[in-house]
Amino acid sequence: MNRTVALLLSGLLVLSLSACSVRQQLIRQVADEMSQQSVEEEDIGLAREASAFYLKLAESLLRSVPGHVALAQSVTSGLTQYAYAFLSNEADRLESHSLAQAQVLRERAARMFERAQKQGWVALTLRHPGLASQLLSMDLKALRLQPDEVGLAYWTAAAWGGQISLSKDIPDVVADLPLVVNLATLAWQTNPAYGDGSLASLMGTLELARPGGSPSRALAYWDQAIEISRGQSPGPFVAKAEGWAVEQQDRTAFEAWLNKAIEVSQGKRDLSSQIMRERAVWLLRHADDIF
Repeated sequence: MNRTVALLLSGLLVLSLSACSVRQQLIRQVADEMSQQSVEEEDIGLAREASAFYLKLAESLLRSVPGHVALAQSVTSGLTQYAYAFLSNEADRLESHSLAQAQVLRERAARMFERAQKQGWVALTLRHPGLASQLLSMDLKALRLQPDEVGLAYWTAAAWGGQISLSKDIPDVVADLPLVVNLATLAWQTNPAYGDGSLASLMGTLELARPGGSPSRALAYWDQAIEISRGQSPGPFVAKAEGWAVEQQDRTAFEAWLNKAIEVSQGKRDLSSQIMRERAVWLLRHADDIF
């Protein structure tokens, strides 16, 4: 190979590497921008349609930058909320009319929760190699999350818990519950006030779900969630009603907390409050079936 050819090849290689570098930089810039976007829509039907488009686009982008924590959190949270709000909730409402249709929706919701969990888990394990074995060893003191990872850990745990709740007949899925509890605990140790009480509420739900869980400790987590949100979030009240009140078969508390959730959600147009209000109304209507 003569010197001229060698120089040409070297130049082409530099240009190629530069192009790749520029392309990756552009992708990361788009990922940064998309991770700051969210579907801000108060109409539930329109939000459902808009979020589906956003999630497909964001997932596609995330494949190019799997370690982008902010985008991974956005995708994981979006898929988790979609599974809960538009699939799992709808399945509950359909059950009295068609068990078959409800089951189809629950299976789809379980797959969507799993999809969300995998997206979050990939990003977390890229940051923390060996995370699964460390969580299983329950040596949480040796683990530390960065502040920007708390939201990703929370949504990954929430998605994982959602999948388990809809897969109780699949032992391999249910066996992951200790991992979920420890992942949520890891996030809790870093920022217990995350999500205006959302993480505290999840801790209560997981405490009641885990073998040997303490109802009183779960109740304390939900009460802390209410304190963090200054009593202005309907979510913890619904969680207390569906969790503690049903577990204790306390219909009075069940109805009181659901009515409180409806009260605090009045006038709020954000999607989360609307979904929780609808859930509370539906649960009250079906109280006779629950107790």
